[in-house]
Amino acid sequence: MPRRWLAAQEVDLTCESGACQVPGALPTQAPAGAHLVCHPEALPFGEASLDLLVLPHTLERCQQPHAALREVARVLVPEGKVLIFGLNPWSVWGAQHALERPAGLNAARALSYWRLRDWLQLLQLEVLAADFGCHGAALDGPLWQQRWHWLDALGERAWPVLGGAYCVLAVKRVQGVRLLGPSWRYQTAPVQAATAPVRKHLGKKT
Repeated sequence: MPRRWLAAQEVDLTCESGACQVPGALPTQAPAGAHLVCHPEALPFGEASLDLLVLPHTLERCQQPHAALREVARVLVPEGKVLIFGLNPWSVWGAQHALERPAGLNAARALSYWRLRDWLQLLQLEVLAADFGCHGAALDGPLWQQRWHWLDALGERAWPVLGGAYCVLAVKRVQGVRLLGPSWRYQTAPVQAATAPVRKHLGKKT
C-alpha cells in the first residue's frame, strides 16, 4: 500500500452554558501525525478506492455509527478489509462503566459485538475473525490488577465473548466479482505446431 492516511475525527465544539467541551480547541485542530480531520460518516475518499480501513474505537464516538459503516462499505474495494476495535457493553467492564458514569452522560457509545456483526452483514461485509480481551474489571493501581489478573485467564476459556474489548476483521464481498491478479500469472507459453498422425485409406483394386 504505497499511500496511507491517518484521519482524526473532528473536534466537538458543542457549547453548553457558555463553556465548550474542549476549551481552546479549533475546528481544524488535529493530533500530531494526522493527515486530515473528517467525520467518519462522510469520508473524503472516492468509491472503491481503499484496500484497508482501521477504526480504533471510532464507532463509539460517532453520532451515527451505522452511517459510518456505510461509508466504510462505500470506500472499500471488492475484497477490501476493515479492522474494527471496540468496547463491549456486555462485559464486566461494561457493567462497571454503566454504574460509575452519571446518567445522561454518554461520551463513548459502546457498540455490542452482535449488533456490529448484524450491521456488517447487512452491508455485505463478511466477518473473518473476532477476538476478545480484558475480561476483568477496570481497576486503578498495579496491586489490584495483579490480584484480579486471574479473571483474564478464566474469561478467555469460560466466557470469551464477554470480554471488555473486541477486535473484528471483516472483508467486503461483492457478488459476481472475480479478483484478478497480475497479468503475468496468466500468460501461457506460445502454441507450437505439433505433428499429427495421418491415416491412409487404401482402396481395393479391381
